[in-house]
Amino acid sequence: MSASVRLGAGRHMEVRPIPDTAVSTLHELTTADGAKVSGVLRMMPGARTIVCLMHPRQDFTHHVLVPELLSRGVAVWTQGSRSVNNDLNLLHEQAVLDMAAGQVFLRSGGFEHVVTLGHSGGGPLAALYHQQAGLPPGQRLSRTPAGRPVDLASAEMPLPDGAVFMAPHLGQGALLKRLIDPSVTDETDPLSRDPELDPYNPENGFAHAPANSSYSAEYVERYRAAQQARIARIDDHARELAADATAARNRFKHSGVVDDRRQALAPSIITVYRTDADLRSVDRSLDPNERPYGSLFGSRPDLINYGLLGFGRLSTPEAWLSTWSATSTHADFLRCAPGMNVATLLIELTGDQAAFPGDALAMMEAFGSADKTHERVRGLHFGGPLAPGEPAGSSLAGDVLGAWLAERFPVAV
Repeated sequence: MSASVRLGAGRHMEVRPIPDTAVSTLHELTTADGAKVSGVLRMMPGARTIVCLMHPRQDFTHHVLVPELLSRGVAVWTQGSRSVNNDLNLLHEQAVLDMAAGQVFLRSGGFEHVVTLGHSGGGPLAALYHQQAGLPPGQRLSRTPAGRPVDLASAEMPLPDGAVFMAPHLGQGALLKRLIDPSVTDETDPLSRDPELDPYNPENGFAHAPANSSYSAEYVERYRAAQQARIARIDDHARELAADATAARNRFKHSGVVDDRRQALAPSIITVYRTDADLRSVDRSLDPNERPYGSLFGSRPDLINYGLLGFGRLSTPEAWLSTWSATSTHADFLRCAPGMNVATLLIELTGDQAAFPGDALAMMEAFGSADKTHERVRGLHFGGPLAPGEPAGSSLAGDVLGAWLAERFPVAV
C-alpha cells in the first residue's frame, strides 16, 4: 500500500527539518490544581519571541509548524494537556489550567513576547484561554457545564501578547454538531436508521463517490435541525448521568457507606454512534472551497460513518457536556473570540475539510482585537499540499506567520 493511501496519511509530515542550532529540553509542570503536564521547549540562539502550540487531546510535539517557526529564529513551546491521546474524560476547563501552567513557565523564562498558536481543535482551546485570562479573576469560570467546581479565579493566567490560528474549527461541540448523523433512531444500535434523514441515502441527494452529492435546501435545513435535536437528547442523558454521580458523591460524604462510594466511583460512559456525516464532506457546493471529496477520516464517509473512527465516540457525561456538546461547552470559538484583544492572525487553508470559509469569516467578525489579519493559503487541514507537486500548506502558512511575527514582535537579537 502506498504512503498516499495508507490510513492516517496526511496527518504526519516533515516538510522542513529541525535546524541543527535548535536546542530541545523536556519540562514537567504542575498545574494550579495539582495535575502534571509536560512540554518541549525548543530554543533558537537569541530568540526573544516564543510561539506556543497546544491541543486539548493531541500531542503537538512534532507539529508541522515547529520547524517552520524555528527556521525563522522563533523559539517554540509544544505542550500536552492531562488528556493527551485519551479524551474519554476531557474537560476543557481543566485544559485551560494546563495551558496556564505553560504560560507561567514561559513568562518565567525571560521571553519578551509570548504568542499562542491554535491549530484545529487547539484553536477553540486557545480562544477560551485568552478569554478567561483577560477577565478579572472573580469573573472567570468556577464550574464545568456538569457542575464540577473548577478554580480558575486563583490560578495565575498570564495573558499572551498575540494569537495565531491555523485552520481552527468553531469548537469540538460545534464541529460535532455538523458531523453527527441525525438518522440514528436508537442510541444503542449503531445500524438504526431513519431513511428520510439518512445523509447517505440516494433518495435524499447522496451520490456515491467520486460523484458530488447534491442536497436540497429543504433537506439541509431539516437535517441540521435533526442534528441539533439529537445533540439535545444526548445532552439530557448526560445531565441525568452527571446528576446521579453528583448525588452518589454527596451521599457518600454523609453516609460513609461503601456501596455509596462504589456508586460514586462507577463511571457512566456515553457511546455516540455515527459521527462522520457532515453534508459538506460529499456536497462541496455547501460552503465551497478547494477541499477534496470526503472527510478528515477518508474519502468514503458513507462507510467510515459506520466504523470505529469518529469524533466524540466515547466520553463521560462530564466530558460530553464540557467538550462535545455544542450547547453547553465553554470552548465555543465564536463566544470566546470577542474577549480576545491581542494582535490576531487567522490562517485559512483553502482545501480544509473541517474548517470552512463561512467559519473563518464568522471568526474574523467575532474577534475583539483591533489588529486582526485573515490570510488564505493553499493546503489541506493538517498542512499537506493541496495537489501533488505543490508546496505544503504548512510551508505557505510558515511564510505568512513568519512575516506577521516579524512585523509585530522582535524575533531575535
